[in-house]
Amino acid sequence: MAGSSSHHIRNICVFGGFSPRKEKEFLESTNQLGQVLAERKIHLVYGGDSLRLMGGVAIAAFLGGSQVLGVVPEALTKGDIIGKTIGEELCCDVAVAQINYSSLKHTR
Repeated sequence: MAGSSSHHIRNICVFGGFSPRKEKEFLESTNQLGQVLAERKIHLVYGGDSLRLMGGVAIAAFLGGSQVLGVVPEALTKGDIIGKTIGEELCCDVAVAQINYSSLKHTR
């Protein structure tokens, strides 16, 4: 970018899907993203997964010193569907999360 900016990103939200056929292709990139977030002292909010791509970002960011918050729908907390949440965990009702997301989209 040309010039300097006083704007600094402090937080970022990462949500991603899962495809067993494609995961290996993206795993290294997710680790690199997590490392960059930690180097730049950017905090991460993510889908609470530790087994897949979002988990790769979260683990690398957390190990690098970033604050990490996993947002997990209550239905996914039963059993071992998503693995252990990295960092802090916020359990929510899916409907509440959708309403909050909807209101955010309309305020911008």
